[in-house]
Amino acid sequence: MVGRRTVLAAALGLAAGCARARPEPAAPEAADPSPPPSPSVTASATSAPPSREEVLARYAGQRPTQWGTDLPGVVAEVPAGALALTFDACGGSGGNGYDAALIDTLRRHRVPATLFLNARWIDANPGPFGELAADPLFELGNHGTAHRPLSVTGRSAYGITGTVDAAAAYQEVADNAAKLAGLLGRPPRWFRSGTAHYDEVAVRIVGELGERVAGFAVNGDAGATFTADQVARTVAAAPPGSVVISHFNHPDAGTGPGYAQALPRLLDAGRRFVRLSD
Repeated sequence: MVGRRTVLAAALGLAAGCARARPEPAAPEAADPSPPPSPSVTASATSAPPSREEVLARYAGQRPTQWGTDLPGVVAEVPAGALALTFDACGGSGGNGYDAALIDTLRRHRVPATLFLNARWIDANPGPFGELAADPLFELGNHGTAHRPLSVTGRSAYGITGTVDAAAAYQEVADNAAKLAGLLGRPPRWFRSGTAHYDEVAVRIVGELGERVAGFAVNGDAGATFTADQVARTVAAAPPGSVVISHFNHPDAGTGPGYAQALPRLLDAGRRFVRLSD
């Protein structure tokens, strides 16, 4: 499995595909992290999530002590040595493009993936969204409403200001979840924030809404800034069990050509791919 240092090292350059900004230093990690919500608190797939008022009352005044991409409750690994490829579409100023060639590569090789869609990207790409939603090869996840780091204190990452309080964090998750549920006929099961940064209180709020938080162990395209060769080398070297993050909203980047190089090598080596919910 992938270690904590791998996750933290992979974070550098993550948001370039969404913000093209320099990262800020990570905050010191707390010695006594808060646990993620227990199953008795977190909404399940068979029960309605608690109301906005209930959630905000529960988390009113809670102050986080952690900040970053690798927190308790953030999933960065999958079992049984598989690889979980995940691709973000950030939307808005982060890019409303559609890398059709990358998606075609995944389809041609029958490689499943989890795609995280921002609300603005969905609005800008109704045709591609419909095609992706109809393809069982892909699982569609929630990439937020305004593509913000998920915070209850307004923490920033890569120059992007996070949600300012628990109410804003709730809305960042819930509004796009409602959009996806209305379009798909079912709620999304996974959430990844803009920049993939969280505090531990925000992670718990995601759980209240019945979604799991997706992290990453390998940064496959450094925010859509890697060349094709860099993407190919990085993805081909992903350790077994990794969640790999890349982007599919920058068709001019090296991401698509890099995966076209890497996937045949991985398949020839017998590597197995899963969606996060698999």
